[in-house]
Amino acid sequence: MSLGLERLVYESTATGTTASFGNLAVILAESQRNNDRDGLTGVLAAHRDRYIQVVEGSGQALDALLRRLENDPRHRDVTLIGREPISERLFSRWSMANARITPVHGAALDSLTDHDELTPREVVAILLDALQKADAARASAPA
Repeated sequence: MSLGLERLVYESTATGTTASFGNLAVILAESQRNNDRDGLTGVLAAHRDRYIQVVEGSGQALDALLRRLENDPRHRDVTLIGREPISERLFSRWSMANARITPVHGAALDSLTDHDELTPREVVAILLDALQKADAARASAPA
């Protein structure tokens, strides 16, 4: 159990529908509340029947999160894609952001998972790009 700053990337299979805005809104609200309390930041994406998440924080807080995830009935088959020490957070602005997966991002995720080549670096890049594009679209939208 490490106390340094780490990044955790995982995917899981939803037990309900990931397309339900209500389900995702509840998960995001709970994650934001818990992450604020535990000093975690990150991003959650729902794609097809899967949740894909990147979380950053202390090793101790990530260990506790993993224990909670294993017992969360909203998903199963939690699969660790990667966990590594980091020197700084990429998702520091968000206690838990919602990365809206566009068709382009979805195709990239599908291509990687179809070939069992999903790596932490690729997941982080795809979800960070999705967040940045959403931020840019909001900034350019008429008020």
